[in-house]
Amino acid sequence: MLYRPFGKHGWNVSCVAMGTWNIGNQWGTVDEATALTAITTAFDNGVNLFDTAEGYGIPNGLSEERLAKALSHKRDQIFIASKIGMYGRSDGYPTRTDNAMSIRNSAHASLHRLRCDHHDILFCHEPAPEHPDAYLEAFEMLKQEGRLRLSGISTDKLDVLKRFNHAGTCDVVEIDYSLLQREHEAELIPYCMEHNIGILIRGALHKGLLSGKYTKASVFDGVRAGWNIGGKWRNTIESHLDMVEKIKTCTGNGEALITAALRYVASHKSTPVALFGAKDAQQVAMNSTAGERLLTDEEYTALQTITNVDAINHAQ
Repeated sequence: MLYRPFGKHGWNVSCVAMGTWNIGNQWGTVDEATALTAITTAFDNGVNLFDTAEGYGIPNGLSEERLAKALSHKRDQIFIASKIGMYGRSDGYPTRTDNAMSIRNSAHASLHRLRCDHHDILFCHEPAPEHPDAYLEAFEMLKQEGRLRLSGISTDKLDVLKRFNHAGTCDVVEIDYSLLQREHEAELIPYCMEHNIGILIRGALHKGLLSGKYTKASVFDGVRAGWNIGGKWRNTIESHLDMVEKIKTCTGNGEALITAALRYVASHKSTPVALFGAKDAQQVAMNSTAGERLLTDEEYTALQTITNVDAINHAQ
């Protein structure tokens, strides 16, 4: 596993990390034993950053609880990033995010589920919060209490990030970035580099499309139901599937495609950390191998070319 300095504290973090949305039953049922084994397999393969959220899981918070069960005894060897602001929304009972005390209380509830006394990273999970100052005030309170080290926001909107960072108040941002979604290379990522904002990448496999196992005949369920024929995202998904076929000519299919997709985002010169999701230990072991090296210049250029964007921003 390759490790790299991350964030304003310069932590030594694995270049690929595990996201825990998949293990909370929102992408299909995953029994607890399977979930815990997946998490420990990631750790055993060198992953030392785990991303979760209060809103992950059915019920909400289940992913945090499972992460705690698997790794609370190794807390001093890992970094935990969580997110607040979405708890209860899927059930129609959202928690309040319009004042600092409510947000602070959500953070403390998250720590209770995680069985730890501080978050390494805590994100605002609302992609365009109505009350960003409430989050910023709460995050500062938590830092003063010793409950929080770095804070930020999960968003894909540059104007939102700028408001959240209006006084240099954003340490880390989590963004959706992949071979199929590269627009952040133009403005958002350069802004982060200019302002020394650490970058955590979600969606590196684009909700599984870059696994290469789906075709236009595939039937999707759960959070991907809108990809089906007649669904709101169908046209976009068809164009993405066409692009995946082109990428396969460069990378190969299956594990080779997945590894290349993860390495592509990890190889950006902004030195981000690329998250992968997985439902079981086998998927985790395969995804973790992507962290063994970055792409060569030739590999990076080939992927840039095949996705029709100039070869820029390669990590050196």
